[in-house]
Amino acid sequence: MSLWESFQGNTGRTIHKWKHYFPAYERHFARFVNQPITFLEIGVGQGGSLQMWKRYFGPHARIVGIDIQPGCKAFEEDQIEIRIGSQGDPQFLAALVAEFGPFDVILDDGSHRMDDVNASFAFLYPRMGKAGVYMVEDLHTAYDAGHGGGLRREGSFIETCKRLIDELNADWINPAELPGTDFTRNTLSMHFYDSIAVFERGAVGKKFAPMIPPPSS
Repeated sequence: MSLWESFQGNTGRTIHKWKHYFPAYERHFARFVNQPITFLEIGVGQGGSLQMWKRYFGPHARIVGIDIQPGCKAFEEDQIEIRIGSQGDPQFLAALVAEFGPFDVILDDGSHRMDDVNASFAFLYPRMGKAGVYMVEDLHTAYDAGHGGGLRREGSFIETCKRLIDELNADWINPAELPGTDFTRNTLSMHFYDSIAVFERGAVGKKFAPMIPPPSS
């Protein structure tokens, strides 16, 4: 059963997701199915998506949700653990990583406020598993002033992503202008969809371009 079919057939707690997100979920999360992973969803809502991820990732997955609403704690069940706190609070995030980390997959479906999205990413991304995937969804809010966004507005997460594209390619930039960063050394790829940004981690090896077979002398 696909994730989309699981969503459509849901009879548990309410799940609220844009339909065009599902192909991106499966493209980037499929390799974690039936693996002993730790998955973090920022934003619990009514608890249904945590149940969906439990079904999708399988019996070996540890599903963690965070939310600022104390009532969300009631949605805990086998494989699903919930902690109450703000995604923008570095002390709360540090305690979360100490308890559950490193996370293999992180999905930010939280407040959608740009300060919170940036704070969570800045703290959690460097502390993920070495081959982890970090996805931020509902990034249409990056263009909404009510969420701290706006077209080309400094501080929006879309503008953060534009800067990170340069960091991804820092090996080809004059170090005096942009030296390589932890992001440069530990990010394999960035992917963008309507309202979604995805970051795939991995150790970046030595870069070279062999000619095979070599040209004859």
